[in-house]
Amino acid sequence: MALIKMLHVVVQALSIYMASPLSLTQQEKGINLMHIESRPSRLNNQEFEFFISVDTSYSKSLEEVIDGLRTEISGHVHELSRNKQKDTVPWFPNDIQDLDRFANQILSYGSELDSDHPGFTDPVYRTRRKEFADIAYNYRHGQVIPKVEYTAEEKATWSTVFNELKTLYPTHACREHNRVFPLLEQYCGYRQDNIPQLEDISRYLQSCTGFRLRPVAGLLSSRDFLAGLAFRVFHSTQYIRHQSKPMYTPEPDICHELLGHVPLFADPTFAQFSQEIGLASLGAPDEYIERLATVYWFTVEFGLCKQGSEIKAYGAGLLSSFGELKYCLTDKPKIQPFDPAKTSLQKYPITEFQPVYFVAESFDDAKERVRRFADTIPRPFSVRYNAYTQSIEVLDNTQQLRNLADNIRGEIGILCNALRKME
Repeated sequence: MALIKMLHVVVQALSIYMASPLSLTQQEKGINLMHIESRPSRLNNQEFEFFISVDTSYSKSLEEVIDGLRTEISGHVHELSRNKQKDTVPWFPNDIQDLDRFANQILSYGSELDSDHPGFTDPVYRTRRKEFADIAYNYRHGQVIPKVEYTAEEKATWSTVFNELKTLYPTHACREHNRVFPLLEQYCGYRQDNIPQLEDISRYLQSCTGFRLRPVAGLLSSRDFLAGLAFRVFHSTQYIRHQSKPMYTPEPDICHELLGHVPLFADPTFAQFSQEIGLASLGAPDEYIERLATVYWFTVEFGLCKQGSEIKAYGAGLLSSFGELKYCLTDKPKIQPFDPAKTSLQKYPITEFQPVYFVAESFDDAKERVRRFADTIPRPFSVRYNAYTQSIEVLDNTQQLRNLADNIRGEIGILCNALRKME
């Protein structure tokens, strides 16, 4: 009854009526209401949250309706838009299931390859790419990632890349990567004659750090890709590079994802660092998304870090490229300290070795620097990931802050109790 009454208040405030089972229309302002859903509030079980999607064709009328909602209902109204206008906050996923909304909005699909792609003139390869894309397109959160039967030719390509890179890891990769790699061989089927399955790896990562893999058909926008990291979700391809150039790929493929990215997502400190970048992107203005994507490029993709008296590679773009992994630790490129404010403005090429790399003092130091950089992003709220509900909490009122304080107080109590027992 309470839900029905609250729904009536919201509907009445919007002045809407049910036009048909599939269409809700705003009666006075001419605004099409595309979708409405409600759920109990995670902060107060006596309250409800409503999520409303509307056609933005009538932007002026929409502004009037939103202003009216803010005065007519007792609650907080957030305006989220994927097409940011004026001072609206860009739309971002609230629940992990919301990743389904944009996972298929990729920049290219299946067999759509550029003319300079090694597989452009290979009809068999293009058909195979579409098969992988279809798997990702039909995937939804919570489903088991379909198993792929890779061909002998695909396994041969993997074997070439696997063997070449494995010879460099002991001397060029960071210690976290080298610590995890044998575990992936033991538990996830990493072998020169076998391409591991995303589902097996995803389950293993969840047991280590809560990170999981999700199949994707191609490149996502920077905003959407970073949003996935906020939920500890990594959008991973399943296809493999063309066999004619096993040591080259113009876009991320299964070799890049599994050999470059996956090992470090099993490391708790690096996993948290990656999530920090994702959380910073939620609701950020477009210009800051570009800067965060650049920070991601020079860290998660092409980052170097200090370990003792040496510099090691931790970026996936390096750890999956035999040539650039050797090049990055020579005296040829320019090496600079990692500083997000400066790093985020650095231009970079995408079709050649990087002329500049940024070195982090440690993953913890890089994480703290990203946090301070995130504090400079102009948005009217802070966000927090709730691992229990796999959702984003927008911290913009005193009740949410009290709940957060209670959680922190409980964790500190556990810490103090453990310290006492160790004395």
